[in-house]
Amino acid sequence: MLKVKKISNIIGSKVFTDGGDYFGEIEEANIVDNKIDGWRIRLARSSRIMDSLKGAKGIIVPHQFVKAMGEVIIVNKSVVPEREIEEEAKTEEINV
Repeated sequence: MLKVKKISNIIGSKVFTDGGDYFGEIEEANIVDNKIDGWRIRLARSSRIMDSLKGAKGIIVPHQFVKAMGEVIIVNKSVVPEREIEEEAKTEEINV
């Protein structure tokens, strides 16, 4: 049986990557033509992701990258800008 959730019940839910890393919280849903197009996620302050996005406080994740929705939301880790994090780590190693 298909369970339908209200968007208002999803707002504020914690978001994790499929690798188990805490990503942030759902802040808002983007709706196009009565369908969910994406989710605006407020990034966790303790997250390296926030640092790699040059101080951005959130990110919009297309709905197609959501793997599971329940008590928590699981997103594909490919939405995390890994390349920027790796480049910063290399730059720090060179500067040391």
